[in-house]
Amino acid sequence: MKQGIRTIEKLYDELDRQREARTDLIANTKNLMVNSTRGTSLISVATDNDVLSYAVSEVAHRQIAERLNIPYKYYERMRLDYPELLDQNINGWLARTPEKRMLRTLDGKLRAFLSDRYRRLDNLELVDHVLPVLTEMKGCDIVSCDVTETHLYLKIINKALKTEVVPGDVVQAGFVISNSEIGLGALKVEPLVYRLICKNGMISKDYSHKKYHTGRQVDDTDNAYELYSDATLEADDKAYFLKVQDIVRAAVDETKFALTVDKLRASMEIPTANNPVETVEILGDRYLLNKNERGSILRHFIMGNDLSHYGLVNAITRASQDIEDYNRATELERIGGVLLEDGINAASKRNLVLLPKAA
Repeated sequence: MKQGIRTIEKLYDELDRQREARTDLIANTKNLMVNSTRGTSLISVATDNDVLSYAVSEVAHRQIAERLNIPYKYYERMRLDYPELLDQNINGWLARTPEKRMLRTLDGKLRAFLSDRYRRLDNLELVDHVLPVLTEMKGCDIVSCDVTETHLYLKIINKALKTEVVPGDVVQAGFVISNSEIGLGALKVEPLVYRLICKNGMISKDYSHKKYHTGRQVDDTDNAYELYSDATLEADDKAYFLKVQDIVRAAVDETKFALTVDKLRASMEIPTANNPVETVEILGDRYLLNKNERGSILRHFIMGNDLSHYGLVNAITRASQDIEDYNRATELERIGGVLLEDGINAASKRNLVLLPKAA
């Protein structure tokens, strides 16, 4: 499993720093102005008594393009080759169709351009509510955690709930908690299977829980203003986080864990093609893997000396440890779970999995 920030203490330190450095605003788009040069854009926000400026992040660029219905390929072309035209497009549409948007900023950057109904489920508050529950759960341990530019991750295993797929191949039950503060997905609690022999993590496709970031309408005013005090935010979210705590308490389910392990055992009997190179190429095309990811999966697939579907799933989850980006590494752990389900479903229909087409 990919390792991020090494300790929960270091994670807390970073989340606390971000809490102090962030500012959230509600602004009418007619009070926004974008200026771009050489691929870099600044957005200015007019408040009651000041004008604030922030560098626009990659995520915020995508969100602006999507909201204004500007095709992103064209948006990027203007950004690189004709920034003046980009500014005309953005500023023109912001003024022509004014609306209120939430602007989330951190360290001098606009990191998100969101609906004014977006519910802020902040990472520090989430961790504050989750850690006491984990302490109550006997045998639970955080084996990996990180906060990236887009997501928070806590990966937990329950050492008390384990079994063998086959003799000597021990797996433990666990779950992954993830959250995005910038509109890139719901708060999720997903089942995890942790394989001790190689420290792989596979995120199960089934049985996940999601809580969406949809909140109340904000006050009606033309001027930009900072959104809620932290005290108000904490009170507003208390009931919501109580529901999250209940989901976490139920995240390690012995019956669901047993069902997933049964699928892993069944995948041992599912063949892939006799040619590992072709198998991984088909896999890569199906799940949009890049060249380096395919090479890493192929290497672990061959080295594992197991050309069954089980061996392929393990090769993917093992390859996730080679990926530098924590977000992408976690996505490969999810792909491992999706591949397991796809293989079981295909086998139930008496189809071979990932078998190359005849020439």
